[in-house]
Amino acid sequence: MINGNVSHWWQQIGAPTPRAALPGNLTADVAIVGAGYTGLWTAYYLKQQRPELRVVVVEQRHAGYGASGRNGGWLTNSVTGGREQYEKTHGRDAVERFQRAMNETVDEVIRVADAEGIDADIKRGGEFGVAYTPAQESRLRAFAASEQRWKHTDLELLEKAEAQAKINVARTRAAVWHPHAARIQPAKLVAGLAAAAERLGVEIYERTRVVEIAPHRVHTTHGTVSAEYVVRATEGFTANLKGLHRLWLPMNSSLIATEPLGADVWDELRWNQGEVLGDFAHVYMYAQRTADDRIAIGGRGVPYQYGSKTDTDGRTPEVTVETLSEILHRFFPVTRNAAIDHVWSGVLGVPRDWAATVGLDRATGIAWGGGYVGTGVTSTNLAGRTIADLILGNDTEITGLPWVNHRVRKWEPEPLRWLATKGLYAAYGLADRSELAGRKQTSPIAHIADVVTGRH
Repeated sequence: MINGNVSHWWQQIGAPTPRAALPGNLTADVAIVGAGYTGLWTAYYLKQQRPELRVVVVEQRHAGYGASGRNGGWLTNSVTGGREQYEKTHGRDAVERFQRAMNETVDEVIRVADAEGIDADIKRGGEFGVAYTPAQESRLRAFAASEQRWKHTDLELLEKAEAQAKINVARTRAAVWHPHAARIQPAKLVAGLAAAAERLGVEIYERTRVVEIAPHRVHTTHGTVSAEYVVRATEGFTANLKGLHRLWLPMNSSLIATEPLGADVWDELRWNQGEVLGDFAHVYMYAQRTADDRIAIGGRGVPYQYGSKTDTDGRTPEVTVETLSEILHRFFPVTRNAAIDHVWSGVLGVPRDWAATVGLDRATGIAWGGGYVGTGVTSTNLAGRTIADLILGNDTEITGLPWVNHRVRKWEPEPLRWLATKGLYAAYGLADRSELAGRKQTSPIAHIADVVTGRH
């Protein structure tokens, strides 16, 4: 079993050839910090609309080194943070537009991949969420009723037999499914996107650490980039930047990938259409069937490191491997003898209210996108298009969506941040264990944890 080495996705296609570091001080029209999905989509759409712009991307390691090359490969339509809080501030029509935009963004990523010749193992099979305890079933049915009150969710409630005919998860009680999702290979997408941006004339400098973002300036270990606009696209690594330590919590998430599974296993599991798979536990899981017939399954593992520390190569504690393996075998008992080929971890950005945001401060020239809380494969594309429109002064439908210029308070200082996160995820784990043991309704411990975390 390989532990770390960034991710299975990069292991599969091989580490990229390093690009040159920043050669020294330079001037650009737009300087972008971070060569993940957000930064690269922003650069791509800027150059699509204004080819004459000089767009420079600065990256500490290599394009796709962070969450963009490590995630679970869910291209799905989630409105990060939930619709209800936006309904309170912007009204129902604005939230309906937001959901429609997210649906269309799934289509847009697939369109660009096709247009640019990016083979990212995309298979559109929708998103499947399963309940396998009575308490989870209760939450699933409430969720389905809520989702079906919105125009553009297109969610279907599946009873036990229909659900197991679609994906044969052991102990299934009910499931939900919607069509606006696809499986992808994350590293293939980010590598292809970087190449597409370079073909348009975007300059990507790697192995260059940014130490501070200032108005119209990006200060790095290799020089300063001066620009009319600066885009902060650093997601889970934002806490490493000067003055931004408490802006977004760097939450750790981990994945395991099995060895390729045989046809007999897939015949039993009936997981054939490219569906991405999740559940209704409090400490939820996420999974996909990869293009080479593995199961890649993820979850929180050790959710937070003291002082907002972020990992480097993705090395993962053995206890996390055991936890994810237990979930895999509980869902699919036929996998009990399957080897785990690779385990890795990465960080994602979590705002205090669990809601992603994009924006532009015209006074400083600083734009930003992030806080995706694990839904960034799709949200980053909408963020990149939105940031490009904001910088270019385009008044479009997406620049008026509720997440634009959304601001929240910072996370608490240490040690409160560490104590709260550790305690809250322990509470979620306790609630899940009690439900697995037979508790019929959602544990009140989980309700309290939701309120304290800001998730509800």
